[in-house]
Amino acid sequence: MYKVTSTDYTNNSRIKRKIYGIIGAAITLIVPFFLMLNNHNDHLESDQSFCPFKMVTGFPCPGCGITKSLVYFYQGDLYKSISYHILGPFVIAFCWVTIIVLVTEIITKKEYFTGLLYNKKLAYRLAYFLAIYHFIRLILFVKNNSIDDIMHQSIWF
Repeated sequence: MYKVTSTDYTNNSRIKRKIYGIIGAAITLIVPFFLMLNNHNDHLESDQSFCPFKMVTGFPCPGCGITKSLVYFYQGDLYKSISYHILGPFVIAFCWVTIIVLVTEIITKKEYFTGLLYNKKLAYRLAYFLAIYHFIRLILFVKNNSIDDIMHQSIWF
């Protein structure tokens, strides 16, 4: 008779987390692809954002533009992709690397980038970069839009 140990439970839990990671990365890659296929007459450029923060305030959140960035990257327009969000192309690369690494870890039963993925210094540096980038984007957003334009980008008008 087979007895379940805490090691078995931990291994099953890790495998589940890796599968969830693969699914999340795949969804992140697939949704913008289907949006690209339905982007007739470039309607995404003028459509209202689905970001709850932007809908309420009229101002973009730090992640605003990522989906459109991925769509335009898929269309081959790197300039437009980066203009929507500088991290868009990096999101695509990160998702592909994540899928490859996690599938490899499940198959080989070894962990390769655990030290890098759970690195606090790296996480803080990325957070600082995103905060500075978002602050610059907000300044440019306010500079390029009137208060009426900003309010019309919210749900209040």
